Amino acid sequence: MTALALGPSWLDPDFLISTFGLAGILVIVFAESGLLVGFFLPGDSLLFTTGLLVASHKYLHTPLWLVCVLVVIAAVLGDQVGYLFGRKVGPALFRRPDSRLFKQENVAKAHEFFEKHGPKSLVLARFVPIVRTFTPIIAGVSRMRYRSFVTFNIIGGALWAAGVTLLGAVLGQIAVVRDHIELMLVGIVLLSVVPIVVEYLRARRKSGRSTGRSDGPGGAGAVQRGGAAVGAGGAPAAPGSGRAGGDAGRSGGRGRHARR
Repeated sequence: MTALALGPSWLDPDFLISTFGLAGILVIVFAESGLLVGFFLPGDSLLFTTGLLVASHKYLHTPLWLVCVLVVIAAVLGDQVGYLFGRKVGPALFRRPDSRLFKQENVAKAHEFFEKHGPKSLVLARFVPIVRTFTPIIAGVSRMRYRSFVTFNIIGGALWAAGVTLLGAVLGQIAVVRDHIELMLVGIVLLSVVPIVVEYLRARRKSGRSTGRSDGPGGAGAVQRGGAAVGAGGAPAAPGSGRAGGDAGRSGGRGRHARR
């Protein structure tokens, strides 16, 4: 299998697995699941490649079922550490300055994701890179009920870690997939990024609508011209007030003619 050129060679799943073996896989899954410094590590592509290599008996000779159990445990424990870290740090996390490995932008995205989806975000976030690292931390900061956290953490960890690994093992048996594994990994990475792109476009659209409402004809700073009614101090009059004023003027004129 050739190296996947989507980033530094030391982040290539094939390189990591061949160099560090199963222990390295478990450490990476653990770190990416809940440690702040683990957000940049490969997750989906690493698990997929793990399943593929286990099925083909390359580098890894551990039974597939045991590998699945171990990666699930690593993923669940990683989220557990992230939750406890969030509870300890508390809201101070939102005031932490940016650094090379920490960006407030990532915390904000995870917080928005958690607020939008609630406890089930612990399951959904597993399939969204970066967000899955910060979501358990945000759950801890928000003081999410521990029993609920553990339940959704186990469900999410099992679906993601075991699911992606088994997917790699099953698809790895297909000759076309096995012969074009690099393209498969590229596809997995792109699919992982799709939710982020969708959220980004949705946020931009929402921001554009807000700007349009504030700057458009109905905005606070708009001034109606060409005979439109203008209120006291130059402010636009209430809707229909111009018509009302005109009707009143015409009524008054008719009244004066009647008196004459």
